[in-house]
Amino acid sequence: MEKLKFVLDVDGVMNTGQFLYSAEGKAFKIFGPHDRDGLKLLRDKVEIRFITADKKGLPITKKRIVDDMGCKLDVVPEEERDEYFSKNYRMENLIYMGDGFHDAKILKACKFGIAPASARKEAKQAADFVTESKAGGGAVLDACLKILEVFFAKARV
Repeated sequence: MEKLKFVLDVDGVMNTGQFLYSAEGKAFKIFGPHDRDGLKLLRDKVEIRFITADKKGLPITKKRIVDDMGCKLDVVPEEERDEYFSKNYRMENLIYMGDGFHDAKILKACKFGIAPASARKEAKQAADFVTESKAGGGAVLDACLKILEVFFAKARV
C-alpha cells in the first residue's frame, strides 16, 4: 500500500494566520509550540509536506518549516491549488489540512480533510474532522492524534 500523504497549509493552520507588520513590512508570524510534537508522531507513518501562498512572508515560513523542522515546502497560490493537487497527488491517498475558502474543495475531495477550529466556515463544513484547538494553538497536534486514531489504530499514544 502506498504511504499516505499529509499536506498542510501553513498560514492559518501551523500559525494563527495573523501577519504582524512593522514599518519595514511583514515581520512576524505566530507559530505554536505543540504542533511539531504531533508531526513527530506521524513522520515515520506518512509523508508530510507543507504549502503556502504567502510569498511576502516566505522567509519566515521557510525558517520554521524547512530550516527548523526539516520539512518540505511548496509555494502554491490559492487559485492554483486544484491544479497542484491533481498533478502531484492521488486524492484517495491524501490527508489535507487547510483553513481557507479555497481549501474547502480540496478538503472535500481528499481521503480525509481536516480544518482547525479557527478555520473559515467553508473549510470546516467540507472537512471530515474539525480540531478542538485553534490554529497556532495545537490544531496540528489534534489533527495528528486523529490521524493516528483513524488510520493507525494500533499506533495510539
